[in-house]
Amino acid sequence: MTQALKVFLVAGEVSGDRLGGALMQGLKSLVGEVTFAGIGGEMMQAQGLSSQFPMEELSVMGLAEILPKYFHLKRRIRETAQAAIAWQPDVVITIDAPDFSLRVAALVKAGSSIPTIHYVAPSVWAWRPKRAAKMAKVVDHVLALLPFEPPYMQAAGMTCDFVGHPVVTEPKATEADVAAFRAAFDLGTAPIALILPGSRRGEVTRLGPVFGQAVAQIAKDRPDLRFVLPVARPVADLVAQTVADWPVHPVLLDPRQIDDPELIKRAAFRAADVALAASGTVSLELAAARTPMVIAYQFSALTQMIMKRMLLIDTVTLVNLVSDTRHIPEFLAENCRAEAIAPAVVAVLDHPDAQQAAMAVTMERLGEGGEAPGLRAARSVLAKLGASR
Repeated sequence: MTQALKVFLVAGEVSGDRLGGALMQGLKSLVGEVTFAGIGGEMMQAQGLSSQFPMEELSVMGLAEILPKYFHLKRRIRETAQAAIAWQPDVVITIDAPDFSLRVAALVKAGSSIPTIHYVAPSVWAWRPKRAAKMAKVVDHVLALLPFEPPYMQAAGMTCDFVGHPVVTEPKATEADVAAFRAAFDLGTAPIALILPGSRRGEVTRLGPVFGQAVAQIAKDRPDLRFVLPVARPVADLVAQTVADWPVHPVLLDPRQIDDPELIKRAAFRAADVALAASGTVSLELAAARTPMVIAYQFSALTQMIMKRMLLIDTVTLVNLVSDTRHIPEFLAENCRAEAIAPAVVAVLDHPDAQQAAMAVTMERLGEGGEAPGLRAARSVLAKLGASR
């Protein structure tokens, strides 16, 4: 495809912004001339997007959490779809954030003949399987991050390509990076436990007390262990307030006080011997660093009740799912208790071999060592547009 290409993209979270930025970079490398419009964050803006409004307005997770912002989000959905239709792009690409994205796609489909592509297949294999059929009415093509997802999308009537997961292209810390990190934070040669209570306020509020109690119990069992907490910038103040009440205070890696917070985070992940983490894609970041882990999570009471009734799988941890093992312990909902979590962390610390094997399989299946996912996604987009023309 050599003619000028117009691409309208919509991302609602930092992870989607990262996907969008890599996809835009891939498209620019493959297409002679391409222009972008839509909604995105720093990474997409660095590739040439002028965001219609701040992407952070869309960063909401959980059914109950969305309700207070419902009318504002509904207005933004309508504005976004109208902007896409008015611009008349060659394609509209929505990225993750399905509660927002798929409503935008529906309005675009209702008001135009513009092809629609959704990046990140919804987890219909985990819950709400009927979403795939509904999605097929408004989405033409799907870019999947996980290798087992395309059959679910194809069965519902959409074309779908597995394009790889972006975690496989993330830079990795060197031994020198790890040594510098240990020296900078006076960690010596002590074993390290990462504590990762999430990047959203609701996550930190719900998990903070439980993780604090777990850290205290782990410290009693392993007094030689040092605890390190990489802080997400949006919740930095809340995390500082939360850990002030913990019996054992971890080393906080506050990005506002570090010259290169991403490098320090990568070094911390590689240096760590074990991690206690909120459920989410962080499990794949840990797997990429080959850091054994225990996963825990609590939703709001309403979201938790709904999901418990609708969940179709016996694990929500992506390493377990991709590797087809169950070596990552997880403590969800009512099982998210310090007295259960703490001994699991100690057990993983002492016996990491099974997890190491599962993490290696996971990374291989996600595309480690192959073509960059952003470029694979760009090829898939162009192939779909070429076929439709």
